[in-house]
Amino acid sequence: MTPEAAAAGPEPTVFVIDDDAAMRRALDALFRSAGMPVATHASTRAFLEAAGRDAAGCLVLDVRMPGESGLEFQRRLGGLGIRLPIVFISGHGDIPMSVAAMKAGAVEFLAKPFSDADLLRAVEEGLALDRRRRREAAATASLRERYMLLTARERQVMAGVVSGRLNKQIAFDLGLSEITIKLHRGQVMQKMAAASVVDLVRFADRLAADGAVPPPDPAREETKV
Repeated sequence: MTPEAAAAGPEPTVFVIDDDAAMRRALDALFRSAGMPVATHASTRAFLEAAGRDAAGCLVLDVRMPGESGLEFQRRLGGLGIRLPIVFISGHGDIPMSVAAMKAGAVEFLAKPFSDADLLRAVEEGLALDRRRRREAAATASLRERYMLLTARERQVMAGVVSGRLNKQIAFDLGLSEITIKLHRGQVMQKMAAASVVDLVRFADRLAADGAVPPPDPAREETKV
């Protein structure tokens, strides 16, 4: 599967969580009029029961609701593995509340009454953020799959290459001939779909930043031809 196909995933949806039925109906009509798929829920629990953890799109979340508040739910989402961008709406918001929401990663904090244009703009930004995150996640997953195709020896060679060592230096480190290193290096470039050493370094950085299996120290990886 290509990163683009994986990134497509479920259809992006505007998820609305608000305990006010009239507000839910109004927002449903607004987003549908803008051509955006929408699903409305009266509580965070109802949302979790209906939407999967791989839900795509943007979350429009009321701050104050019976039971779990919007801010409390925002803090809980990360542990649930849900990374939807959030646009907060509130009729009782204040500056400390909005600051807390934004620091925690909210796209926007809108006080009621807000304009349709401001809400649509914020939601469009959230949808764009989610699309970008999914593309990057799919690309990293594809990169991780390619890395796992490398043998242990090829990972040793890759680690040496991305650290800037010459073939003869890597050969000395691993007790191999320079010709053998060149062969392994070619396999690494092919399997990783890297057109240049710059690409390979960039791929290694992405793997490390994502917390995926990082390129190992060439002196530590167990040898496997």
